[in-house]
Amino acid sequence: MLSFRRRLALVQTAVIVSVLAVAAMSGYLSLSGAVNEQLDGALLALAETEAAMLRAAPDQPVQVHDAAKGPSPPSLARLDRWVQIVDAQGRVLARSTNLGAASLPAPAALMARMAAGDTVFETLDHFAEEPVRIVSLPVRATPLRYTVQVAGSLDDVRHVVASASVMFLALALALLVALTVASASITRWVFRSIDDIVGQAQRIGEGNLDQRLIHPGTRDEIGHLVDTLNDMLDRIDQSFQIQRRFTSDASHELRSPLSRLRAEIEITLRRPRDAAEYVDTLRSCMEEVERLTLLVEELLALARYDAGQDRDASAATSLGEIAAAAIGRAQATAAQRQVRLTLQAANAPVLAAIGEGAATLIVVNLLENAVKFTPAGGAVAVRVWRDGEQACLCVSDSGPGIGVDELPHLFERFYRGASARSGAAAGVGLGLALTQTIVQGHGGRIEAANLPAGGAAFTVHLPSGG
Repeated sequence: MLSFRRRLALVQTAVIVSVLAVAAMSGYLSLSGAVNEQLDGALLALAETEAAMLRAAPDQPVQVHDAAKGPSPPSLARLDRWVQIVDAQGRVLARSTNLGAASLPAPAALMARMAAGDTVFETLDHFAEEPVRIVSLPVRATPLRYTVQVAGSLDDVRHVVASASVMFLALALALLVALTVASASITRWVFRSIDDIVGQAQRIGEGNLDQRLIHPGTRDEIGHLVDTLNDMLDRIDQSFQIQRRFTSDASHELRSPLSRLRAEIEITLRRPRDAAEYVDTLRSCMEEVERLTLLVEELLALARYDAGQDRDASAATSLGEIAAAAIGRAQATAAQRQVRLTLQAANAPVLAAIGEGAATLIVVNLLENAVKFTPAGGAVAVRVWRDGEQACLCVSDSGPGIGVDELPHLFERFYRGASARSGAAAGVGLGLALTQTIVQGHGGRIEAANLPAGGAAFTVHLPSGG
């Protein structure tokens, strides 16, 4: 199997050879056609000159007008040209002196074409020592008909074409060598740069993800490749950092309740105790177990959504019905905290492209979070509406709002605000992270903001389901 570099070199060479072959052949054909056309034009011009003289003096004897002898200036008009005049039957009436006793061929087929008025060009390869080009021109000199024949050697023409062929071949070979060398040099430079990038990338692993590829300092394709790979390394490094932090936080969150469980059990088992103390210990252990159960369930839900599971974009769920059901379940907890719950929904069903279970998790998480941070006597409002091709839901409360420094971190996993860390509100810091993961997994977005009159509002935008 040939390497990509060798395949590229072969393709480049094939393209260069093809282009040069086409260019050389086109040049050869163009030159050959031009030279032969020039010879035909010269022969035809001489024939037309003789024809004009015949028409001008129809009563004079038929003769070929050779160059005059004597002191007149030399003429190149008839150099290497044979001229012959024949009648309608092909009998020679006059010929140029350089033709001697020989006659240019005038067969019956040619004379038939002359009678039809055609001008005929022919090539005679075996008439003389050299190949000859001949033109036959019909002339009507009333009442007689003549044919003027002019022939010229093709030796010079073919010599020019042959010389040009050698020149074209030499130029093509020189260009082939030059372009092949240039192409090989460019290919070698490109692959050397790619090999450098590959070598640098191979040295970057999990332990040194902070390293980056060295930029060549150019804004060409190689520079763009390095920028792209460095951006990818940034994302990978960020993902690893999030994963490490997530693992560390999860371990800490799991270790704390387990440590408390073990401590309480060990203390209880140190000496016999009465039934009331055992009941108190079991209740405390039960609270820790519930906390562990909630943490594990949320971790499993996050893992499923990170893996692309539990996502049903083809479903259509009514956000109004989900919100009403969630408010009904949260009424008891809200009544204990003296928090009033209200629902404002559109008359027509607002359908979102999300499964019922996922939509319930979103609404329940936001509603429980709002009730948790709303003081006694406050209110939590849920509003559902449709905005174009999006289904929207907003959960707002009359609590203290969100700290400015906390807003950027609200949806980070295991992040807990100041009030949650102080113990004023229970939780493990995964509810909002899970909510955002579900929303984004279904092509939506979630926003958090403080209300001008106090309190916080969480707004969810999901693709419409109908």
